[in-house]
Amino acid sequence: FWTGTSFKIMELIDKKELISILSEGIIKEYYETINSDEIIHKIKDKDLIISEVSKKVILNSIIIKPLIKIDFVKEDPDDNKILECAYEGKADCIITKDKHLLKLKKFKNIKIISPEEALKLFKND
Repeated sequence: FWTGTSFKIMELIDKKELISILSEGIIKEYYETINSDEIIHKIKDKDLIISEVSKKVILNSIIIKPLIKIDFVKEDPDDNKILECAYEGKADCIITKDKHLLKLKKFKNIKIISPEEALKLFKND
């Protein structure tokens, strides 16, 4: 869920070196996920501080309301809200660990990369 790489991405967002764009739909799905029985069990077992990290990312993000609906990811239609947010927010890239999105590699002119790839790109700038 939140790996060392993800924490580094969060630090870049916190320092305003990376701009995070979220939508209400993404935030709602995220909270449903972190409050699922499976994740709550993992949090208790590993003593993770997911809610604090999540709040920090949300507070440091631009929240948009996408007006368009995209039906591009057939294997997992919920992933389309990520594409909608990125497209409407004029994002340069989507940083994700989602296998359905990573398989696309690109949507319109938006690169889809893993957090590890993003950090490599950031080091080269």
